[in-house]
Amino acid sequence: MITIGIDPHKASLTAVALDATGRQLAVRRVAVNAGTYKTLMGWAARWPQRRFAVEGAAGLGRGIAQLLAGGGEDVVDVPATLAARARLLDTGGARKSDPADAASVAHAAMRHKRLRAVVAEDHTTQLRLLAERRDDLAGERVRVLNRLHVLLRDLIPGGAPSDLTADKASALLRGVRPLTATDACRRELARDLLADLRRVDRQLSANQAKTSQTLAVTRSTLTEIHGVGPVVAGKILGHVGDIHRFPTIDHFASYTGTSPLDASSGDRRRHRLNTTGNRQLNTALHTIAVCQARDPGPGRVYYLRKIGEGKTPAEARRALKRRLANVVYRHLAKDQQRRPTVSP
Repeated sequence: MITIGIDPHKASLTAVALDATGRQLAVRRVAVNAGTYKTLMGWAARWPQRRFAVEGAAGLGRGIAQLLAGGGEDVVDVPATLAARARLLDTGGARKSDPADAASVAHAAMRHKRLRAVVAEDHTTQLRLLAERRDDLAGERVRVLNRLHVLLRDLIPGGAPSDLTADKASALLRGVRPLTATDACRRELARDLLADLRRVDRQLSANQAKTSQTLAVTRSTLTEIHGVGPVVAGKILGHVGDIHRFPTIDHFASYTGTSPLDASSGDRRRHRLNTTGNRQLNTALHTIAVCQARDPGPGRVYYLRKIGEGKTPAEARRALKRRLANVVYRHLAKDQQRRPTVSP
């Protein structure tokens, strides 16, 4: 089997072919343009038994990785940190060049057995894009509301309520009668911010509708879990992708940052909070845990039992999150086994 490591850049990519012993067979630099895929495949055609390893296949290498996967090639994603470690362990030390980087990517792929296989983008990719866009819109909405609060505080005695909405802000502004030119300027700016707030609210509603529509195509059962709506389900599916890339429930829990880290020393055994992992998935699981700890059901029973064992509310919530990671994993695994791959 020939392993072809690819070091991608914006304007070019460098490919290095290694045989099974790690011996370098050939190097090729290809300009990134409309003919990149054809040129690369023409060069690689001499090795029928081959697989490609792309550094950052979810980032800068997404373009070529998707073209290769769409063409039926065997492609794996090599994280940049893993390729950097392989380069440091090589005989060249820390010397850095595009061919050396591509060779390091290939070496990492040969030595690491659990790299993520690159598959053609599908509805889960769309859900991730929609989730990221919703996070951007939610952040923008918070910024607009904060600026609007500042202006209304100076225009209205006592300011605006904390649960400010576009309709409430509009009603407040209708009653403002500026006494100075400066207050008139504040009112005009507040009206501009109100228009921005209405625009963002419309975009958030459209985003949620599109997420629900895309989620329906996947036929996911995640929404059967209490506390999981279309937005949370879309975020989970978008960030997980192929659930089979996690060999066990424990691997998935580690990826979501819900499994506690062992911090034992000598005879003292303890665990500490895990702040690593995918923070977007961790946030989604936190949202589910908050809902289940609040509302009647098995989740609240488990939460109260942990409280009774002497755990703090935060510790009990983290224990519930760990259990919920198992529940989510099982739903995703069953859903993926039940349906064929959904094409966009």
